[in-house]
Amino acid sequence: MRKRPEPVQVVKQRRDAALNALVHGVPYINYMGIEFDRRGDELTAIMPYDDKLIGNPMLPAIHGGAISGFMEVTAVIGLSWAVIWDEMERGERDVEELLKGHLPRLPKTIDFTIDYLRSGLPRDAYARAQVNRSGRRYASVHVEAWQDNRNRAFAQATGHFLMPPRNG
Repeated sequence: MRKRPEPVQVVKQRRDAALNALVHGVPYINYMGIEFDRRGDELTAIMPYDDKLIGNPMLPAIHGGAISGFMEVTAVIGLSWAVIWDEMERGERDVEELLKGHLPRLPKTIDFTIDYLRSGLPRDAYARAQVNRSGRRYASVHVEAWQDNRNRAFAQATGHFLMPPRNG
């Protein structure tokens, strides 16, 4: 007899819990207050505005380091989630292990180039990563960040990453 599929809400809750475990397992992400909104396999990173993010109080503008950190986090989590998502879909990743804190190793940054297109205003920022290539050893990711208008990016970046072994 075939096993009945799980209710869709149970699957969604498990995926959200897995993403939450991945994101909140990194202290820097918690310090910056970065969250991720998941719709299917698509992630949007959210960096809520906080006064500590301001680099130039005269403008005021978000510090370039905060923007860069936000975008690099978006790339690393986006890339990691793409791998974990595939493994969960194939039944190769036990979500319960993630929830217990047995998190996979994250990709390591080889290089990260950012283009600051305009000042980051004192408000919430959003970003999405697009994985251009993800192989066994190497990955390339493009990130775009915006604030009020998705079509008006204030920064974009490209990063290259060394992928961790798939078994860990």
